[in-house]
Amino acid sequence: QVQLAESGGGLVRPGGSLRLSCVVSGGTFSSYTMGWFRQAPGKEREFLAFIFRTGHPYYEDSVKGRFTISRDNAANTVYLQMNSLKLEDTATYYCAATSTGGNYANPRTYDSWGQGTQVTVSS
Repeated sequence: QVQLAESGGGLVRPGGSLRLSCVVSGGTFSSYTMGWFRQAPGKEREFLAFIFRTGHPYYEDSVKGRFTISRDNAANTVYLQMNSLKLEDTATYYCAATSTGGNYANPRTYDSWGQGTQVTVSS
C-alpha cells in the first residue's frame, strides 16, 4: 500500500518562504506522477502543481513563478518550494500520487494522498 507523508509546513510571514516535502513509501515512486494541492477551510481542494515521472513540471497560473515543484527519485520524495508567500496561501497542503493518466489538475485522478501539512501565512 502506497503511503505519503508531507512535512515542512508552519507559520511564516508574508513574503517568506517554505519548502514542503512529501516522502512516498510502499510503491514505485519513479512510476508516479506527483501532484500538490491545498485546501483552505470552507473551500474546495485546489490544484497547485504536478510533476511527471520525467521531471517535467506544470503549474496552476496563480502560483507560477512563486512555487517550484521538484522530485528526487532516489529519495522517493517530491518537494514544493514556496516563495513570496501571501496571506491567501494559508491552507492545508497535500501531496498526491497517481500511476494512471488523466487530468492531473483534477484531484480525482490521484490514487493516494498524504495527511496534509498546515501552512499559515500571517503577520
